[in-house]
This record gives sequence, structure tokens and C-alpha cells, in this order.
Amino acid sequence: MLNKVLITGCRGQLGRELSALLPKAVFADSKTLDITNFAAVQAFVAENKITAIVNCAAYTAVDKAEEEEVVAYQVNAIGPLNLAKTGCKLIHISTDYVFDGNACCPIKPEDNPRPISAYGRTKLAGETFVLAEAECGVVIRTSWLYSTHGSNFVKTIRKLGAERASLGVVADQIGAPTYAGDLASAIAKIIPQLSLDNRGVYHYANEGVCSWYDFAWEIVRLSQLSCKICPIGSLDYPTKAKRPFYSVLDKSKLKETFNLEIPYWKESLEKCLTLF
Repeated sequence: MLNKVLITGCRGQLGRELSALLPKAVFADSKTLDITNFAAVQAFVAENKITAIVNCAAYTAVDKAEEEEVVAYQVNAIGPLNLAKTGCKLIHISTDYVFDGNACCPIKPEDNPRPISAYGRTKLAGETFVLAEAECGVVIRTSWLYSTHGSNFVKTIRKLGAERASLGVVADQIGAPTYAGDLASAIAKIIPQLSLDNRGVYHYANEGVCSWYDFAWEIVRLSQLSCKICPIGSLDYPTKAKRPFYSVLDKSKLKETFNLEIPYWKESLEKCLTLF
């Protein structure tokens, strides 16, 4: 049976990229489908004859989640649970924020999560529900997502870099950027391969490692801006939610299981910037 795919969170960064790649899919945002309402999810899936779901819907306001954890839990945990209970094949998008950032080498999918923020806790709960309820469920954790859509680090640095002579950017948080277009391409290739044999947790981010400072420096350079990027510490840029200091994800399981190659982060950033 051919997959009839539902993309939730279709107005977000990843959802928009998937819309371009999978034009025959069914797309839903929070206005057309409330994933926190199981009856609504069940009816929508039946009416549209959905056989596979890619859940891009999420509460992603990391700092606001510290004050609205109950709201975030509904979207990030109960929503995925409802999607998992439909019986459809399911790809659920999660985050590096399920880890505490104390690792010193790339984090494997089987490493123990230990979230240090409300956002991370709610996303981990969603993962747990998907793996418990979805017979054919795949969780893909990603990090530092950006694109030409919505609000993200690349767009913020380009805007501020054009307005200011200098910017202080955190240099002691290490990870890897992920171009949403690359992740969408990977998901499109994974969907037809979904089976009971490959259910589980996977990691996806662009190849390579950098700090937010390195990332910002490259954004400014490629955008041909004269703004000076200055390295600062996390203590100099306090936030309500704690961020993991190290969240480099080991992607080898995903690459081997689904036979995928992942682009290097600088190449993907340059590709994205040509679209602005």
C-alpha cells in the first residue's frame, strides 16, 4: 500500500520544506488539526486515508516553556501520543535539548537523555509516547534548525549584522547547525523505508561541529556584512531556560540504516543563503 502522508506543523521551517518536496502529501497546521485532541486526530486521519505521518508540530519557544510547561506538554507530548495511537507509520521530530550537554563526544541515539529545561522535558515525553505507542515509529532528533522560513538564528544574525557594527555571540555552546531543506530531503527518502525493523531513535544534523560564534561568523562572512562577531560566554547571555553546552549528535545509525549522505554545515549554509 502506498503511503498517503500527513505533514503536521506544515507552516514551520521543516514543514514548509517538506511541502515543497512532497506536494501530494496532506498538510495540516494548528488551525486545521489540533493534534492535542485525539478525536480530531482520529477523524482527520480516517477522512484523509492517511497511512504515514511526519510530525513537525511543536511548541518551540524554549524560554517561554519555562513558564508554560503545561501548554508545551500538550503540544510536545500529548500531540505525538495522539498521532502514535492512530496506527499510522510515524516520523516524529525531536531535539538535542533532551540531553544535558555534559557529553564530550558525539551523542548516540541510545545514550541516556537528561533534559535540563521544560522544553527538553516535554520533547522527551513525546519521544517516549511515540516509541511506546507507535508500532512503526521513528524519532529523529535534530539541532540548530534554520531555513529561509520563520524565525531562526540565521535570519536573526543577518538582520542584526546589517544593523550593527558588532555582535556578541555565545562561543561556549557546541553543536551542529541543520538546514531544514537537508533534513526534509532525508525524511522524504526515509518515508518509503519505514518498517518494523527500523523503528527507534535516530539523529540528524549537518556534518561538522561549531559554536554559535563560529556559525554567526560564517553567516556574516557569506552574507558579505561588515559586522564584527565577538565571542562571549553563556554567562554573559543569560536565558530563562538552560541550554546544553555540548549537543553534537552522532548520525551514523541514520546514515547506515537508511543509506543517506549528510552535507557539511558550511556548504548547506551557503546553499540556504543563496535563497534569501
